[in-house]
Amino acid sequence: MKKFILTILLTAFMLVDMKAQISEGNVMIGGNISNLSLGLDEPNVFTLSLNPKAAWFVSDGVALGGELSFGLATAKDAGTDLNYGIGALGRYYGTRGANTVLNNSRFFGEATVGISGVNPAFGDNTNGLGFSFGPGFSYFVTPSVGLEALVKYNGVLGFGSSAYGHNLGLNFGLQVYLPGRRTAATIERDTR
Repeated sequence: MKKFILTILLTAFMLVDMKAQISEGNVMIGGNISNLSLGLDEPNVFTLSLNPKAAWFVSDGVALGGELSFGLATAKDAGTDLNYGIGALGRYYGTRGANTVLNNSRFFGEATVGISGVNPAFGDNTNGLGFSFGPGFSYFVTPSVGLEALVKYNGVLGFGSSAYGHNLGLNFGLQVYLPGRRTAATIERDTR
């Protein structure tokens, strides 16, 4: 009987409305990875970009927080290119229209602004105001874990040997959605 009740409670928790993870008061923690490459031919170029982020939902579907970025490209005898950034993050989740594409999913828009730099080993560097924006798609594998894909335009405006640097990136990530006090109380009440 205990296993049966535990199974019912677990099922009820898994079937909680997918809106719960993007409700006011909840926290999103995770990150994205992009540009991962390991060249097997000479000059054996290795590239990697990481973007850890954290945000708090100030209202249903709207999160504000921060993001770090770090990019590295290195090759034997060719030097190392380095990208960096820190900034404010804003994210807006759209309506449940993505569910027509795939259950338990949401479209979102993300934008950042902060301090960034693009510093190649050889060539033009730019350091200054960094900004990015773009659409994304999140698929919630559980009520508290989302896999996502994000297309972002990244720009840096400032000083250096080039006044402006930019690129378009495809990012893949994992976000964990932790319930706030109000959401945790609602889930606990609903599972009783």
